[in-house]
Amino acid sequence: MTYIGVKKTDYQAEDRSWILSQWGLGPGENPSIVLDISAFTKATHYPNGYIKSGEPLGKITATGLYGPYDNAAADGREVGAGFLHSATVVPDMSDTTKDVGAALVKAGFIKESNLPRAIDAGFRTDLKLCDFTA
Repeated sequence: MTYIGVKKTDYQAEDRSWILSQWGLGPGENPSIVLDISAFTKATHYPNGYIKSGEPLGKITATGLYGPYDNAAADGREVGAGFLHSATVVPDMSDTTKDVGAALVKAGFIKESNLPRAIDAGFRTDLKLCDFTA
C-alpha cells in the first residue's frame, strides 16, 4: 500500500543588502565556522528556523564555536568576531544540541542599518568598523 502525504517546506529569502562591497568575500576569504545553536534564542534569532545573514557573531572561548554577539556576555561572545555570511537553517528547532556549519564575514564594507540586529560601539571597535552608508 502506498500513501501520499503533504510536506511543507519553508525557505528564507537571502538578504545581503548589508554588504556594500565584494571585498573580503572572495574565495577563501570567509572562514568556515560552527554555530553553537544553544547560544541563540529561537524567538530572537531564528523564529522561522533560519538565522539571518548579517547576524553579528562572537566566538565562545571555551568551545571555539560561535554564537550571537552579546556585549554583556562573559563567555567570549562579548567580543565581536564578524557577521554570518548567509542565512543558515537551524535543522531541528526543538534540539539545540545540533550545531551547524556556516561562514564568517570578517572584512568588507557594510551598511549597518541593513543588519538584522543592531550592533553597539563595542562591536564596531572590536572589528574596527566604519559604516559606509553613502
